[in-house]
Amino acid sequence: MVTRHFFAIASAALGFAVAAGPGCASDEIEVKAQMCAACHGQNGIPTDSKTIPIIAGQQQSYLVKQLHDYRSGDRDNPIMSPIAKSLAQDDLRKIAAYFAAKRWPAQAGAGASAPQPEGIAQCRPCHQPNFEGGPPAPRLAGLSYEYLVAVMLSFAADERTNDGDMPKFMRALTDSERDAMARYLSAL
Repeated sequence: MVTRHFFAIASAALGFAVAAGPGCASDEIEVKAQMCAACHGQNGIPTDSKTIPIIAGQQQSYLVKQLHDYRSGDRDNPIMSPIAKSLAQDDLRKIAAYFAAKRWPAQAGAGASAPQPEGIAQCRPCHQPNFEGGPPAPRLAGLSYEYLVAVMLSFAADERTNDGDMPKFMRALTDSERDAMARYLSAL
């Protein structure tokens, strides 16, 4: 009789643990993702998108790569590097999936009516026809002009080197071409 009750209680506990497991894991990632909120905003949309990128709705593969690069030292930032190093490798994927699953913020009056700038065609194979990204490249459409210019310049100046192709692409462009691209992409 005691054995039967033990198995019934153990089975019920196991069933509860299995049912509660995914919810707890999800809650755990939400808690870990809260450390991102200070800069990237509660839902991955920063209050100052001029210096901090939107991560809500960004490509998951890109987010994983950036977190991995901060963790490994291939990319360095005084805030991001220690955060990424404090996370387990598996958490990097889960946090990236958490933010990638969120909606990209809609922009009021979005849409580039200006003609496409010279040189932007070279961006399409990786960043996709509408610049919404795809493995492994990030979404560029809708990022702020200031952020895009800063990133392009950091690649051109070899300050950011965690992508083999971007530095040479950005060095081949003039400042005014990069500026025109950033204006166009930010308006999409």
